[in-house]
Amino acid sequence: MKRLTPNLAVKDVREAVNYYVENFGFKLVMAVSEDKSSIGDELADDKVYVWANVMYGEIGFMFQTEDSLKEDVGEFFAEIGSSSSFYIEVENVDSLYENVKDKVEILKEIGNTWYGAREFYVRDCNGYVLGFSAMQVHK
Repeated sequence: MKRLTPNLAVKDVREAVNYYVENFGFKLVMAVSEDKSSIGDELADDKVYVWANVMYGEIGFMFQTEDSLKEDVGEFFAEIGSSSSFYIEVENVDSLYENVKDKVEILKEIGNTWYGAREFYVRDCNGYVLGFSAMQVHK
């Protein structure tokens, strides 16, 4: 195995891309227009998108419209969202928290855990849960 890149069902690909780019610093790598005539690394104002991939270093997410994903894979989910969370290690969790706390929905405020991490959780614009964490050094 080489890499895990979740493909998330979303209502609006542009909205999902903008959420991750603007709030967490991801970079758009590729987007495919609804009519599949346009593939590129920028979102054109006059296009609707069916799929996109964003990356931050080795961390990536793909976003695909609900109808398109069900067309490709089948009816494997009833609604957008997830019973899982995506746990992302970051270098400076406190700085990230300060940058996003007033812009995103915070599910769990930043704090130290019993297992030695400092973390917080958010719900993204499609209901997915993201945890951001940094391990604490104990002496």
